[in-house]
Amino acid sequence: MAEMTPKMAPWREKLHEIIFEAETPGGKAFDVALLLAIILSVVAVLLESVAGVRARHGAELRAIEWFFTILFTVEYVLRLICVGKSMRYALSFFGIVDFLAIVPTYLSVLLPGAQSLIVIRALRLLRVFRVMKLVHFVGEARLLRAALRASTRKIIIFLGTVLTLVLIIGALMYLIEGEEHGFTNIPESIYWTIVTMTTVGYGDIAPGTVLGRILASAVMIIGYAIIAVPTGIVTVELASTRKRPISTRVCQACAAEGHDGDAGFCKYCGCRL
Repeated sequence: MAEMTPKMAPWREKLHEIIFEAETPGGKAFDVALLLAIILSVVAVLLESVAGVRARHGAELRAIEWFFTILFTVEYVLRLICVGKSMRYALSFFGIVDFLAIVPTYLSVLLPGAQSLIVIRALRLLRVFRVMKLVHFVGEARLLRAALRASTRKIIIFLGTVLTLVLIIGALMYLIEGEEHGFTNIPESIYWTIVTMTTVGYGDIAPGTVLGRILASAVMIIGYAIIAVPTGIVTVELASTRKRPISTRVCQACAAEGHDGDAGFCKYCGCRL
């Protein structure tokens, strides 16, 4: 049975509307400002990684970094406050991303250099699909996620087969080529097999015997076939997955998104939308 949305204080409802909803003027203005702040914070981190810029403006960039970190920390706390089920939001995809966006700066106090991980904030730019009302893109992303989830077992079986094949070919190349041609052990031969099968071809190890080259040629051909298999699996699932319109509404209780356009209740926590 569906749950009723917990009754919130008026100020929490208004805060939720501004922070989570993209359809209202206040909500859209907040999200646009947030996206600009994310972009500026990521640019600051990128500039700090350049030695010349860091030497001249290192102090200013660090100050900017801390400013945005404090700003995002306040925003994260406000998100938890205005959601009925704060823990559910904290463990959601965007909740985890929001948390990871502020941790590196604080972590850099103990581990110098950890602030470079702030580029994780770029993931928060995914909110642009909601802000700019690109709901169709959100729907396509959900469709792709559903297809990948439906393909999981088939892909796992496929990867298991590939790993078995890699082990066998790696062992054969070790027996055929031996240490004199660079195949010093089976793990090294397995590495060569993976590099060759994926058509990367670093060239640091190469077979020197006729039989080894014949096997290498077969591995190259198999590699092209293997690359096509997972693509075909996902494509079939995409074709069979039914597409449904979705809205940009956000559940007040758990902050979940991606509900069907005609949904009256949250499909994650059951509260009324």
